[in-house]
Amino acid sequence: MKLLHTSDWHLGMLINGVDISEDQRFFISRIREIVREEKIDAVLIAGDVFDRANVSGDAIKLYDDAVTGLCAEEGVPTVIIAGNHDGAERLAQCSRLLAGSGLHIAGSLQRPVQKVVFDDTDIYLLPWADTTKVRYLFPEKAAEITGAESAYGVICNSIRETMDRTKRNILVSHAFIVDAETSVSDRAAEIGFASAVSAGVFEGFDYVALGHIHKPQDITETIRYSGTPMPYSFGKEEKQEKSVTIIDTADMSRQTVPIPLLHERNTLRGELDELLQGDVPETIKNGFVRIELTDRFLGTETMMALRQVYPNILEGRGLTYDEGTAKATLTAEDLKRLGSDPAAIFRSFCADVIGTEPDEKQVGIFMKAFKNEGEEGLQ
Repeated sequence: MKLLHTSDWHLGMLINGVDISEDQRFFISRIREIVREEKIDAVLIAGDVFDRANVSGDAIKLYDDAVTGLCAEEGVPTVIIAGNHDGAERLAQCSRLLAGSGLHIAGSLQRPVQKVVFDDTDIYLLPWADTTKVRYLFPEKAAEITGAESAYGVICNSIRETMDRTKRNILVSHAFIVDAETSVSDRAAEIGFASAVSAGVFEGFDYVALGHIHKPQDITETIRYSGTPMPYSFGKEEKQEKSVTIIDTADMSRQTVPIPLLHERNTLRGELDELLQGDVPETIKNGFVRIELTDRFLGTETMMALRQVYPNILEGRGLTYDEGTAKATLTAEDLKRLGSDPAAIFRSFCADVIGTEPDEKQVGIFMKAFKNEGEEGLQ
């Protein structure tokens, strides 16, 4: 059978305050096309379907459209596990009922580990789990469960003891493998290595479909992160080609299928006059952009001018008023705040035009004049 491996959709995410749901709807549509084109038999989503436990109604609607499209309209069974961002219990609501419709969900870890059975393949579902949960489920092993490594080892040993070796055995998991290459948007993984495990805990499976790390990458010949279907940060991630992975259980061959982007993500660096010329392809100009000015401060007037050329700026950086080589960063959320905070606009204007930050006395004079002007305008 042919399996499509994807993960880390992060539905409901706002990037610097900007709604990216249309971009997510776009990659979901492309995944459905791949399912049809490649005659996929089952879809594996390895965690972090949502960006947080309590997401908006719009994010839930997008999820509902996605799984209904895959299971009901495409007629393809879909296997989902909870990641560290998902609300495990919420994600798994009505899971037994939904399994009859081809939607198999593992929210919290169970013992025995949940299994989806196909003719020649067994798929084991190992959602994100902490050591406390594993000790509770395996009390006889509690003394040896001292961290993530031993916890995942206990779980995988329990699977290996009973797995049918005459079939393909696939594990879907959400985990941080030691030495996996992370990106800025790998927020939880970047914090530290307390939850990291070695690749060795997953030995014995024909394929391990991992989620959690956002860069598509092979860990071993049998262990792979599919990565996110779209970039969620600037820097390293903007250079990655996003994709899904297809596994053919007949010979365990793998195929990587690129996922196009509704909006490209790029960092543009240079002097203001150069950037205002907009001498870049339209896909970059109209994509998600981070601006890095090398010759001046970044303020409201400058940003307004840049937005005429690059309408989807998510983040901007410019020289600070006190250190010519340093950078001050403004996100899209900061720019919204500037629009409703006169004092912030004044400070930004002074930094941008005058080249210095006003002191509190100057801000006070401005605010007094602003207030007087507002009162006169109401008369």
